[in-house]
Amino acid sequence: MNESLFQYLWKNALFNPISLSSRNGEAIQILNTGRLNTDSGPDFKEGKIKINNTIWVGNIELHLKSSDWIKHRHAEDPNYKNIILHVVYEDDSGFDHGNFPTLELKKHLNPEVIQRYEHLMSRIEHIPCHDQIHSVPELSWTSWLNRLTAERWEQRLVEWEDLWNHAKNDWRTLLYYRMAANFGFHVNRDAFLDLARSIPLKILTQHRKNIFQTEALLFGQAGFLSNSNQDTYAKDLEKEYHFLRRKYGLTPMLPQRWKFMRMRPANFPTIRIAQFAMLVHKSLALFAKMMEIKNAKEIYPLLNLQTSEYWQSHYRFSEIAKEESIKNLGKDAVNNLIINTVAPMQYLYAKLQGKTGLQETSVELLQSLPPENNNIIRMWKEMGIKAKDASESQALIQLYQNYCTPKNCLNCSVGHFLLKSNPLIYTH
Repeated sequence: MNESLFQYLWKNALFNPISLSSRNGEAIQILNTGRLNTDSGPDFKEGKIKINNTIWVGNIELHLKSSDWIKHRHAEDPNYKNIILHVVYEDDSGFDHGNFPTLELKKHLNPEVIQRYEHLMSRIEHIPCHDQIHSVPELSWTSWLNRLTAERWEQRLVEWEDLWNHAKNDWRTLLYYRMAANFGFHVNRDAFLDLARSIPLKILTQHRKNIFQTEALLFGQAGFLSNSNQDTYAKDLEKEYHFLRRKYGLTPMLPQRWKFMRMRPANFPTIRIAQFAMLVHKSLALFAKMMEIKNAKEIYPLLNLQTSEYWQSHYRFSEIAKEESIKNLGKDAVNNLIINTVAPMQYLYAKLQGKTGLQETSVELLQSLPPENNNIIRMWKEMGIKAKDASESQALIQLYQNYCTPKNCLNCSVGHFLLKSNPLIYTH
């Protein structure tokens, strides 16, 4: 038994409610276990109990042992003055610690429920309930996946809070930051984000009609124009960048920030920056368009980005490629941008603006995309759980990372079902 499990059993009333009594033999009826308190103070607030013929409403404190009340020095804390019940797993002290009764719950709990929980905690598999998860009803499973997708997006809002503040609560700037980070994908994500933050969007917007100036700003800020052994195009960009740098007071990044190792040439940061420059070049009213899109097919034309002519024959500055090629974003890369930037941006914008219809649009957008293909999704697939679209693959990633890996089964709908589904569990 641990505190988390004990709180879970109490919160969900997974105990035999019959013949509950205090240490002094007073009959106790639990009318409401209360609301779990996540702040300091008693574990549960707004509880409601009946002792003999009197109804009490107030705070309820839980401990594994009754002596923990003294150990935690609650008697000295004013937050614990309005306690109506002290619920313990084991009463080891033999006396009440205040003017409220003590209820020992150990003999009222079903040991099989505890054993099921301990079984889940002892599993070494990536998915602790892998051999039981298929027993969850389809409706409950679908509902849980939908909640997980929304939860993943809610998490993004927290993760993006610093960027949101840096963007001064401007949605267009936030989209610019997030699109930039996504263009860096995993390896160069942080460098790409720092690049975007180093150039105010309004500066790029002023020069976006001129692709040469846009590339000069981006490559110059990225630190790629400081090499003295550059070809003519790079030197022309460098000359333009120095003018713009002095004009706007810009400070370039160190070129060592960018990673090329173990990477396909098509994914080199130089190519991604060239593609991002083209996005800026074509991005008139991009935010408004992105927020209205309901289907992935509508977004592909906006992100069908070919590099400027120079990059058709180069992967790096001053190094001519063996063959010329049109370097545009592949379909997988576009899908990645939609999943990790466009759809969550739609959802968060809709939520903060109170636009319920647009929240549904963001879900529809993910549902129009195929599921992701990564290690986590392949692992689920091996278990017989196949994501039918990107919305479900995002949910499965959230489930694995936030519930399965940390064994957060008590807060998972699947774990909740498996613990409550036993017919021997005592409930109201």
